[in-house]
Amino acid sequence: MLLLCNPSSLSMQSRITVSFPPKPNNHSSIFTISASSSSSSSNRTKTISASEARISLIFALASQASSLSLRLVADLANETAKYLFPKRFESQSLEEALMAVPDLETVKFKVLSRKQQYEIREVEPYFIAETTMPGKSGFDFNGSSQSFNALAEYLFGKNTTKEKMEMTTPVFTSKNQSDGVKMDMTTPVLTTKKEGQDKWTMSFLMPSKYGANLPLPKDSSVRIKEIPGKIVAVVSFSGFVNDEEVKQRELKLREALKSDKQFKIKDETSVEVAQYNPPFTLPFQRRNEIALEVERKNE
Repeated sequence: MLLLCNPSSLSMQSRITVSFPPKPNNHSSIFTISASSSSSSSNRTKTISASEARISLIFALASQASSLSLRLVADLANETAKYLFPKRFESQSLEEALMAVPDLETVKFKVLSRKQQYEIREVEPYFIAETTMPGKSGFDFNGSSQSFNALAEYLFGKNTTKEKMEMTTPVFTSKNQSDGVKMDMTTPVLTTKKEGQDKWTMSFLMPSKYGANLPLPKDSSVRIKEIPGKIVAVVSFSGFVNDEEVKQRELKLREALKSDKQFKIKDETSVEVAQYNPPFTLPFQRRNEIALEVERKNE
């Protein structure tokens, strides 16, 4: 219950008397507040019923809820804009020009050279959170969903500090074995395959603001790993990714790199696949990349 009075109507020497009717005639309680001042012989009385007090409380709560709702709507609009107004990489073809990438943090790199079939990038170091995928394919729907969910849970709070990290891009998939520490979600998704290994791994790019100070995952299947700087040859393509698509594009990239006068494929390099877009993206707007690590021929 609330007692309301106007402070300006009381002097410093005012006396406040609260009186209760001895036998109220209805179910609404009445509170009477009397203020008398030594400088005035008149009494001022303000009466508030319990129903009026409840109405005042409802309006106060509604005002707070409205303020919270506006903040939530603003946050939702900000996140939605990252997908509705994506960023685009520099394109070399019509197919690449149509590709869109969500406006999220991604891997930092600079382009060293461009060829008709691929480009050479120098990639800065970054951290990933990774998990081993079930099955023998890096692009099986059930296996991908299971691995993605494990990483997403880590990213959104299933970690030692209950930290909810920001989404990033891409997502990676590979056959690497890794140990380490864990971080925020990014884009694209990368998929990497190594010869002679039976299992694939899926990994999320971690937000760079954490550096090595990432919260540890509560799920023992999730690991944190630092990826050192490297030089890679990259081919981009649209559509949905499958094993046969990756195999054919890897073969073409390896063949094209044989004639590169400056770079050669690094020994024991496995293909890495990066997927930048959420599932609801139209096929022709999706950006996927396969990458092979390379080194300078004079090194």
